[in-house]
Amino acid sequence: MAMKLHRKVCDLSAGNGRRACALVAVALLSLLAGEAGGARPGEARQVAPRGAFTADEQAIMALFERARDSVVFISTRQEVRDFWTRNVLSVPRGNGSGFIWDEHGHVVTNFHVIKGASEAMVKLADGGEQKATLVGMSPAHDLAVLKIKQPHQPPRAVPLGSSHDLRVGQSVYAIGNPFGLDWTLTRGLISALDRSLDGGGGESIEHLIQTDAAINPGNSGGPLLDSAGRLIGVNTAIYSPSGASAGIGFAVPVDTVNRVVPQLIRHGKYLRPAIGIETDETLNRRLTELLQVKGVAVLAVRPGSPAAAAGLEGVTRSREGYAPGDIITAVDGKAVEGAGRFAARLDDYRPGDRVRLTLWRRGKSREVTITLRQGE
Repeated sequence: MAMKLHRKVCDLSAGNGRRACALVAVALLSLLAGEAGGARPGEARQVAPRGAFTADEQAIMALFERARDSVVFISTRQEVRDFWTRNVLSVPRGNGSGFIWDEHGHVVTNFHVIKGASEAMVKLADGGEQKATLVGMSPAHDLAVLKIKQPHQPPRAVPLGSSHDLRVGQSVYAIGNPFGLDWTLTRGLISALDRSLDGGGGESIEHLIQTDAAINPGNSGGPLLDSAGRLIGVNTAIYSPSGASAGIGFAVPVDTVNRVVPQLIRHGKYLRPAIGIETDETLNRRLTELLQVKGVAVLAVRPGSPAAAAGLEGVTRSREGYAPGDIITAVDGKAVEGAGRFAARLDDYRPGDRVRLTLWRRGKSREVTITLRQGE
């Protein structure tokens, strides 16, 4: 039919008829080509060949495949008492992420993921789900350790990296369960280092990693990995007016995790280095404002403590009233403002380390060297 129509059109006279003949011929050839190799309207189109994945894509996919089985999904429940019946009910509380720490079934997550929970269930990448037991927690670091029974084919622990040599601009990867969407991978950069956030008990969490990798509710407790697939942090918080990712997330650095978690496994709590002094954040704020000195007010010195051996003085009482004792203004030359920041600064050391304290005593500055001991 098409060829006959073509002949009729081409039999037209010269001039405009010949031009029309040429245009119609081109249109018919295009139509025939479409019938032979393309899709008609309403039919599925042919799939174009994709080609090989880029080297960057292959590296990221391999990283996810290696790390996926080490990441777990954590759901929690809490017990509440019905107002009318007074019966105790178990209701869902929330969810978060975690990761396998070792071959003994220890799982690391955030403290705030399991805070207030009466039960925690851990779901593995193979679909298996177990009830976990609480091993230990450190609210000051927002870290907690759970334990599960190892399955027949236990997932491997996340390889550990180091956070002391991280650089702003390097690539990082977060795996977790944002909004309950399990085993989600996001990618970003290290945006900043050595950030601080308020932790539990009036203390601050120091040396946090800031990243623009998407971290949302449910990502908490999941691993932050470097491009080698090593653990460099535990995703713990976001800064967001809306509650969703705004490109500002924070992770507890792995060096802190590797110091705290073994103690949680051994003791059930974290015993940080101490010098044997009494402090109080509220009184400290009043005293330092009154004296116009930034630091930590020593309220009392415990007998037999490193502070007593170094000659530190606490608040004294006389007929005239109370006289302030020493104000600790720096640790090894690094300024401290408040009891929480002082405790976090000592956390950079281990029991037995010697540190230099800068003191303000009755209007004069002095320095003492003190040996840290393990806290209680």
